Amino acid sequence: MSSDEELDEYPDGTVKLRNPNIELMDQDILYHLALGSESHDLVSMFGDVKFVCMGGTPKRMEQFAYYIMEEIGHKLPAGTMLQDISQYSYRYSMYKVGPVLSISHGMGIPSVGILLHEVIKLMYHAKVRDPIFFRIGTCGGIGLEGGTVVITEDAVDGMMQPFLELSVLGKLVKRPAKLDKKLARELRALSEPDDPYETVTGKTMCTYDFYEGQGRLDGAFCDFTESDKMQYLNRIHKAGVVNIEMESLSFAALTHHAGIKSAVICVTLMDRLKGDQVLAPKEVLDEWQQRPCSLVSRYIKRYLSMKGHLSLDGHCGSMCVKSPRRFKLVQQESENYD
Repeated sequence: MSSDEELDEYPDGTVKLRNPNIELMDQDILYHLALGSESHDLVSMFGDVKFVCMGGTPKRMEQFAYYIMEEIGHKLPAGTMLQDISQYSYRYSMYKVGPVLSISHGMGIPSVGILLHEVIKLMYHAKVRDPIFFRIGTCGGIGLEGGTVVITEDAVDGMMQPFLELSVLGKLVKRPAKLDKKLARELRALSEPDDPYETVTGKTMCTYDFYEGQGRLDGAFCDFTESDKMQYLNRIHKAGVVNIEMESLSFAALTHHAGIKSAVICVTLMDRLKGDQVLAPKEVLDEWQQRPCSLVSRYIKRYLSMKGHLSLDGHCGSMCVKSPRRFKLVQQESENYD
């Protein structure tokens, strides 16, 4: 554990915030999650969380929630169903399956960054101990066929810099984008010989844009040639980049800054050395997108088996309200999305 991580964890393993202002607030409203520190009993709702799994779209993370529920043998109380805890935010979706949170993070560095600020604060308010964060997603491969699972070793930006640049009060702040190396090795070891696909580790490039920033020729604008594009892609490939996506830099930088163990696992949808557009049929893409979920599921099941908690009954993410008045105010505040 680095010195940075030690600063952000209490002796009992709970998350320690790098913001003294939070303790001075009457209530901390997690605006984009439609939750509040005094309106909701966050300890009762989330205190048993161990794994936070994030992916792009609400539908994908709802599907992951049902998938992981079956995988870990989680039983919902009679007459209940999975609930989108953040449904009144209209921004992100969140499902709780025992010790697993499944949350959509939207697209790109700003969206995942906003979510991480509030989820890290949620971990703090809920007194969660030693959480592990996963980003499960899709990417473009560099020299890898579609359907390949990539576990990120290092995240870099489009200039091959291993940190997130952020303008704060007119000054440029650089946050190291570091992921947990041991966690990446453990995930890689869970790939199985009979998997009908390859699982690799490597460097991930995270860009601020899907089209020009990733060297695509099919955007609304393109001021470079195909030769320029291929020279660039081959150059970053030789430097160790095996895939390109749009969230890993922020995800790695903010979880590292918070002292939270994290990993990024993506599946390639195409080899960018061979083209720009996703051409695989929908049923093939659906199967490919299940592959990172399967790897994360293996890790979670192994952890729970070692702890003797593979079959779980209990909390499905229903609301535990501390203050009905504050609850209504938080809900109204988050619903003001115009």
